[in-house]
Amino acid sequence: MVLTPAPAMPAALLGERPMSGIPANLTVEILLVEDSANDAELMIEALREGSLDIHVTCARDGEEAMALLRREGGFAESPRPDLILLDLYLPRMNGREVLTKIKQDSALRRIPIVILTSSENEEDFDAAYDLFANCCVCKPADQEQFALTVKKIERFWLHHACRR
Repeated sequence: MVLTPAPAMPAALLGERPMSGIPANLTVEILLVEDSANDAELMIEALREGSLDIHVTCARDGEEAMALLRREGGFAESPRPDLILLDLYLPRMNGREVLTKIKQDSALRRIPIVILTSSENEEDFDAAYDLFANCCVCKPADQEQFALTVKKIERFWLHHACRR
């Protein structure tokens, strides 16, 4: 009997290089929809510590997020995001309403949407998935764990998930 060595694990699966082949010089656009200034600051800081060149646009409420995405009013030059980080509990238009509008719009529906919420209510997550959220994550209360969670989201959605 001849034994052959197992094939080497692809480097991308070991986290050594992006699977999706994002060029190092490409700026990744993220739309962060978050009404908590503290949470937004922590997320932006964690994202900027990653290996990609990331530009974050912040919206403080659902209506502002939709205006940015639709390039309405003063947002005519807003970049199209590669990823949306969306809180569920927002003023003026909540996260579920934003999610519904995005997923009903053929020009926007393919943008991955990660729900980030402080809610631990399973019904909130079920409702978001029913509205075609790509992922739901509960925000950890601990700041260090919160930053680590954001880094994991960045690593998966911008390094490993295929967007074609």
